[in-house]
Amino acid sequence: MTVFKPLSGDPSPLVDSSCDQYRELYGLLYSDACDAGPRAETFLREQLNRAARLACDLPEEPAQLSSWAQQHCADVAHDYADYIEQRRQGAGRRYFQNKAHALYFLQRVAPTKEVDGAWLEGVVEHWQDYRFDGLLTTYLEELGKGDPRQNHVVIYRQLLAEHDADDQQALDDQHFVQGAIQLALGRCSTHFMPEVIGYNLGYEQLPLHLLITAYELRELGIDPYYFTLHVTIDNVSSGHGRKAVQALLDLLPVEEGAEEFYRRVAQGYRLNDLGIGSTAVIEGFDLQREVIAMLERKRSFGQHMHSDYCRLEGQTVNEWLSTPGKIEDFLQAMQHKGWIKRHRPPQESRFWQLIEGSTAAMFGVFSGYEKQLVHDWIAGEWQDPKKPPSPRRHHDSSEYADDSWANDPEVMALQNTLRNQSPRQQLESLIPWLSAQRHCRPAGLYATRRFIELRAALR
Repeated sequence: MTVFKPLSGDPSPLVDSSCDQYRELYGLLYSDACDAGPRAETFLREQLNRAARLACDLPEEPAQLSSWAQQHCADVAHDYADYIEQRRQGAGRRYFQNKAHALYFLQRVAPTKEVDGAWLEGVVEHWQDYRFDGLLTTYLEELGKGDPRQNHVVIYRQLLAEHDADDQQALDDQHFVQGAIQLALGRCSTHFMPEVIGYNLGYEQLPLHLLITAYELRELGIDPYYFTLHVTIDNVSSGHGRKAVQALLDLLPVEEGAEEFYRRVAQGYRLNDLGIGSTAVIEGFDLQREVIAMLERKRSFGQHMHSDYCRLEGQTVNEWLSTPGKIEDFLQAMQHKGWIKRHRPPQESRFWQLIEGSTAAMFGVFSGYEKQLVHDWIAGEWQDPKKPPSPRRHHDSSEYADDSWANDPEVMALQNTLRNQSPRQQLESLIPWLSAQRHCRPAGLYATRRFIELRAALR
């Protein structure tokens, strides 16, 4: 029988609030550094203290959770129907002004999406306890059951790569809060299982923003599969939403300790509200500001790279780029010179011609996302009459055949390790490969499939 270890001692002191503390901790936990365990527990206690001050909409009694979840789902469905009706009547997109805005969002929620499911990592250790079946099934489905076409992290990374939007240098520290929380919960679940259950309960309730995001990404020619997959898999009827409620009820102590357990569940549930939420990320986009910030980041690399024969308002390009804070004026100078023609097709602007295309003078200087920022800023109020192409789909590709990674060194090394082990020993050897850091690698995908087979045989 699983024993829940109580929290002991006073809460740890708050983590230092220096710049990039969350980004640094995220990297430390993801890299599995030697002090990751103590750091994760200290961080988690701090976040729970913060979450305790937040409002909580959970019902007072666990027995009311099923009806609570059903009502939440009904409310979301109603609000989404209202959104669809507004769009039918001619309303514009609610979230994304343009494609650059959508890519901005995808890039800034990436630290969370790239550890999708990590909060449940610790439930793998309880594979023999039937009460954890719902949580374990949820985690294995986050991992795509070892199929890269269904592995959530693989899907999201492919999405970013397709649009050349996987650079994280522009992200703020707050964009790493939720990812760090998920990694910490996964690492510390032995002592924080009620909080893990509560966090899972909150995370697996279908949010309205997921539905709207999927709808508007498709309109912009961006594959929404990652988001539509969550719409179907998180349903409260038979999916992760229902499993989250049932797992809580299955693991709730039947007598002594039930009230304290549920209190801790509620604290874990409120962890979902820390950091910057999806809608706040969307609302934080300003196209002009992002273009200037992007060019400012590149300024120091380009200030000595240009010839001096061309001058804008009396200054060479190198001179414009030599001093911080002059990018906005530089853009204005290019408009006066006619190099940028705002609110016109970008192809008419010389600056765009310099950066777009394999024969462009500045080919390779800007990433796909950075070029999209420039494109949409130049276009401004001009609307391309052509409909964006339908999103490309990658989920039926033959590159994911069962034998496609048979010669991967990690896969072969893992298979060699398993060769002379008993089924139970194999299963234990596979568990580390189901971690947030490894499961999306070829050996992790193989390990997930083999773990599922062995678990079924040993139960």
